[in-house]
Amino acid sequence: MDSSRAEGLLNVVDVEATCWAGSQPPGEVSEIIEIGLTVVDLHAGERLARHRILVRPARSMVSEFCTELTGLTQHEVEQGVTFAEACRLLATEHRAGVRPWASWGDYDRHQFTRQCQATGTPYPFGHRHTNAKVAFTTAYGLRKRPGMARALEIADRRLEGRHHRGEDDAWNIAALVLHLSERGAWCTSAEHPA
Repeated sequence: MDSSRAEGLLNVVDVEATCWAGSQPPGEVSEIIEIGLTVVDLHAGERLARHRILVRPARSMVSEFCTELTGLTQHEVEQGVTFAEACRLLATEHRAGVRPWASWGDYDRHQFTRQCQATGTPYPFGHRHTNAKVAFTTAYGLRKRPGMARALEIADRRLEGRHHRGEDDAWNIAALVLHLSERGAWCTSAEHPA
């Protein structure tokens, strides 16, 4: 891949984490259980690849509510890698430390920050993060920041796959990023240090 193309690449990331209908059970913490990642070529205006990393939780279990929301089961995530290994894969296989990245809102960035601090795992991402929800809200002059599914409706795009599945959500967010890029309303920011 030539260097000009490599410079136009962006990782779009969406995570799913353990969650509960009510308060979390004693001793459990919300942990990432799936990382969805779509590689976007901003220059070519296309989604190049989609990836999924299942992550085995160490301090929580997948609740029935979480399974209903995400489709992920405890048995499925137990086949995943450790959080530290997932971060290593992001850094080595997906160039997360070098390539700019985006997520819908700041939840994903904050979840990684919290979990890296709690586990002593090196933060896998670089400093160039863009909150795609803010970019979309600004581009459309909206007063309220829409969820991803609502943003797809506003942009006249179809939701592909299952909502609240990391791999599918990253794919859909990437479509919104490309939509903003086509409108001249996308720029990668450097506002959030790791």
